[in-house]
Amino acid sequence: MLSSRFNRLTLAAATLAVLALPAQTFAQTPDHAGDSAAQFPTAKDLRQMTTAGSYLAARHASVERDATSAAAFYRSALRTDPKNNELLDRAFISSLADGDIDEAVKLAERILIIDKSNRVARLVVGVRDLKAKKYAAAQTNINQSVRGPITDLVATLLGAWASYGAGDTKQAIANIDKLAGPEWYPIFKDLHAGLIFDLAGKQKDAGARYERAFKLDDSALRVVDAYGRWTSRNKDDAAALAVYETFNKKLARHPLVLEGIRETKAGKKLPALVDNPQAGAAEALYGIGASLTRRGGEDLALVYLQLALYLKPDHSLALLSLADLYESVKKPAMAIKVYERMPANSALKRNAMIQQATNLDAADRSDEGIKILKDVTASDPKDLEAIMALGNIERARKKFADCADTYTKGIDVVAANQDKPNWVYHYFRGICLERSKQWAKAEVDMKKALELQPEQPHVLNYLGYSWIDQGINLDDAMKMIKRAVEQRPDDGYIVDSLGWAYYRIGNYEDATKHLERAIDLKPEDPTINDHLGDAYWRVGRKLEARFQWQHAKDLKPEAEELPKIEAKMQKCVPLDSGDKPEGCALNETTPAAASADKPEVKKDSDKGG
Repeated sequence: MLSSRFNRLTLAAATLAVLALPAQTFAQTPDHAGDSAAQFPTAKDLRQMTTAGSYLAARHASVERDATSAAAFYRSALRTDPKNNELLDRAFISSLADGDIDEAVKLAERILIIDKSNRVARLVVGVRDLKAKKYAAAQTNINQSVRGPITDLVATLLGAWASYGAGDTKQAIANIDKLAGPEWYPIFKDLHAGLIFDLAGKQKDAGARYERAFKLDDSALRVVDAYGRWTSRNKDDAAALAVYETFNKKLARHPLVLEGIRETKAGKKLPALVDNPQAGAAEALYGIGASLTRRGGEDLALVYLQLALYLKPDHSLALLSLADLYESVKKPAMAIKVYERMPANSALKRNAMIQQATNLDAADRSDEGIKILKDVTASDPKDLEAIMALGNIERARKKFADCADTYTKGIDVVAANQDKPNWVYHYFRGICLERSKQWAKAEVDMKKALELQPEQPHVLNYLGYSWIDQGINLDDAMKMIKRAVEQRPDDGYIVDSLGWAYYRIGNYEDATKHLERAIDLKPEDPTINDHLGDAYWRVGRKLEARFQWQHAKDLKPEAEELPKIEAKMQKCVPLDSGDKPEGCALNETTPAAASADKPEVKKDSDKGG
């Protein structure tokens, strides 16, 4: 994002004021059998549908955030009812959200015949004009798209780039400078004024604007990169390095900053951040769209990012932001498609590949994701981010021997670089070792993780439960689990571990109390329901026990757990006494203590717990 000065409330209000989008629409594709767009409409499908049928299908696709299908269905309905303005507007918005800007432009032009004041249509047509170098027409249309703080800024910056494209640098800067607004305006204004001056060859003026933006926020990536590039050409290598190092000290190892440092050290004079008006306009749309993405303005952000990529299809950061947006709305298949578009020569290609692999795993295409990550780590065996991502996928997919080896590589890289040891690697390797039945080694890793990060709740939980499960160090183990619960009282998996620990030491009343609390926190988890069923059986609540086991079965437990649950349901018959009947296979094995293997906990743990 460009600036911490972007105010969330202002953005949210502006988003609602500018775009009254139909149900949120996000692109989806039918290109892979595993994608969720299995019902993607074919041409034959569309020809056979009535107007009402196409409309209802489009609304459903919109609710499912499938903009590709929504746009196709709305356009189909529009062909049979071409004078329906609502269909026209919805087809336009869906096409825009899908990134089909050429189709959106056609629909926008039809809208403007009916409603000359439609601001979104004006913006889209204006961007089309800017791309076509029709700068006067671009200015006219963009100026009519204004309404509210966000669109005021967007229109001003795009209009300034159109003025520059028309050869009027003075007017471009004047338009930017006269814009008044919220306190987060100046950094955008100074950055784009600097970029325009830079392209116009007015290096002194460009440097002054870049420096002013840098002083406003020296952690704004695009400001730092633009200023560092200008400095490398107009001052010296040391000055340019100082700019990049300022950012690197605050947010270490960003690929674009590392690239700037590397090339500056090599004595290269770095080119300006943008090289034409279209790229400048794309930069403006990207900068504001990326900021909106992280502040609850996904619909408007989607529009700006798609327009940025229309102007500059290889804009690496816009691609990353768009993919991140799809991830945030749980559309991994669409995120994958965006990551695949990352240029091979981009400094961000490696990041895109890692994220692509993570999304392939989320889309149940784990083998493809693992292959990508193995390729990345083969090309750079010291890439800790790729190593961690690979280990996490292997661990989640129960490839425990593989993930133990992968985390070992991470530990070795950290040691070789003389970096501070990271508890997460030891914790995750410990899980993989324990699950592959190498407890002695796993215990060493868990203790090491606690040494590096004392009182870490997930480690306390896992090690404490493992001891209780083996019947050793019982006092210490129970204390550890209780300390984990004190830190994470609303973590259903950790509360489950405490309840199950009480169960394993025979305190069934306390077990029941804590397992009921765990169910309140995680009602849809099959393991916790199974545990509560066992506890109910032990305290004589037989009917409730059978209900919990049935519920656990209905929640689709892991394959190896299902037969155990079914066995209990078949063999455990209601008896008058609370004694365990002959052959009643109560689940006495480990499990929810291994909470790190659950997706929700895994995500927390990946961030350091």
